[in-house]
Amino acid sequence: MPGVKTNERPGTRAVLRHYRMSAYKARQVLDLVRGQEVDRAADILRGTPREGARVVAKVLASAVANARNNDGLEPDELYVSACFADEGTTAKRWRPRARGRATRIRKRTCHITVIVSRLPDDRLARRRAKVAASASAMRSRRVAASRRDRRAGGGADAAASVPSEDTTDTTDLELTTDEATQVADEATQVADEATQVADEATQVADETTAEVADETTDEATQVADETTAEVADAEEGSGDAEEKD
Repeated sequence: MPGVKTNERPGTRAVLRHYRMSAYKARQVLDLVRGQEVDRAADILRGTPREGARVVAKVLASAVANARNNDGLEPDELYVSACFADEGTTAKRWRPRARGRATRIRKRTCHITVIVSRLPDDRLARRRAKVAASASAMRSRRVAASRRDRRAGGGADAAASVPSEDTTDTTDLELTTDEATQVADEATQVADEATQVADEATQVADETTAEVADETTDEATQVADETTAEVADAEEGSGDAEEKD
């Protein structure tokens, strides 16, 4: 039993009749998009530098519009299930040649037909899963990049507050999450060490101040005692002199 004929394929179709192009040239372009999804077929035709590609692209757009408006199908779920070019009428012209003769010129035409149908369920499920996975991967990359930039910015601010002799330019370096965390930990450690050094310096200053105060007090007491002794000796010497007189 013969199968379904090409012109009896189910689906939504668009037909361009009596186009001034040979069927051979149109078939070369139709072979490129047969069985492809609508979006992929449009991209192929857009990048094909042939006159037939421009015409087939218009017929394909017409078939997609018919499927959307007449059959209520989603354009994203369509593919080119069949496409073919039939020979149309041939216009005959004559060209004069030598010795009074004439040569026949055949101006070919063709009928271009494009049929679009809904993708099979299994193929449509694979396509949806692929699109969902691609969208999820893209979102994950965006989130990871945002987090990396945010953490890298925080680590760069912490590292900028710590004096360093390294003059390497790090503006063009991209820090990963682990590297940014390591930089932040190192900055925190350096800050803790600086705080400890400041506390030790304060303690030393307090001890030095106490020692200086004690020494000053002892020296003042000693000077006062010496002055008192000298005054007493002077008074005693003056008393003895008065007694002799």
